[in-house]
Amino acid sequence: MVAKLTVIFFIILCLMLGVFLTLLPWISFGVIGDWGDNYFLALVSNITGLPVLQKIIASSWFRGAITGLGILNLFIAFWEIAHFRQSVQRLERSEAGGK
Repeated sequence: MVAKLTVIFFIILCLMLGVFLTLLPWISFGVIGDWGDNYFLALVSNITGLPVLQKIIASSWFRGAITGLGILNLFIAFWEIAHFRQSVQRLERSEAGGK
């Protein structure tokens, strides 16, 4: 039972992280601002004295890299869904062998 819940929670984590990382760089929030032009990023770049940090994070290359990580997480989640039983069996075997 613990192995099933572990795999289910891992799938949920990968799905949520994948959707978040895939969509966040391209969505503009009203209060916070755009991905590369928001208050928190400007604050961090001013405090650290690295204004180039804001330019790097605002670039399309960086947004694409973050989106790629999100797509990778979605791929992992769907792979785990397709191989659910094998993952649970591997976890159960590792738990039995560890005791």
